[in-house]
Amino acid sequence: MEPFTTLTSRVVAIPTDHIDTDQIIPARFLKTTKKTGLGESLFADWRYDNEGRPTPDFPLNQPENHGVQILLAGDNFGCGSSREHAPWALVDFGFRAVISTSFADIFRNNALKNGLLPLVVDDDTHEQLFSLISEEPGLEITIDLDTQSLILPDGRRVTFPIDNFNKVCMLEGLDQLGFILKQTPQIEAFETSRSARVDTKSQPLP
Repeated sequence: MEPFTTLTSRVVAIPTDHIDTDQIIPARFLKTTKKTGLGESLFADWRYDNEGRPTPDFPLNQPENHGVQILLAGDNFGCGSSREHAPWALVDFGFRAVISTSFADIFRNNALKNGLLPLVVDDDTHEQLFSLISEEPGLEITIDLDTQSLILPDGRRVTFPIDNFNKVCMLEGLDQLGFILKQTPQIEAFETSRSARVDTKSQPLP
């Protein structure tokens, strides 16, 4: 998993509320267990017409949004089923962060496990971001995970919440297994110490 420290990127906006996981990655694409290749099918029912041709007015199909790494979405993003393919598809497409006023809990947890930052902002900041993007397409914002700050073009900083465990994992590019493996020296030291104590207690009395 790629570490997430500071990200500066243009932003693409999809101002729809309650975007569910079936809209993010439709069920017909869930046969794979690989994380790669799903980006092509991200928002498939919105990105392509019935003939499989890109829909010109959908934001992800517009040339100025190619390479964008931050998605600005409506409220309650990622509701619906628990499919982990949803964050897989977003990451495979190239997104590193999604900004919304709220996320479905299961989607949020799956996103964090896969290096995708679900960034929650207040309603006023949310509205301001949509307005800024509408007025100035192509503007860039910065996300500083270490200070948990969203830095707007005018320099204003907006803090966002994230628990310490997931913050450390994202900063260091670790999934849950990687985090545990990193603790191997401490685990081995504890086991050695514990074995010594057990052996001492098991000695027969004189």
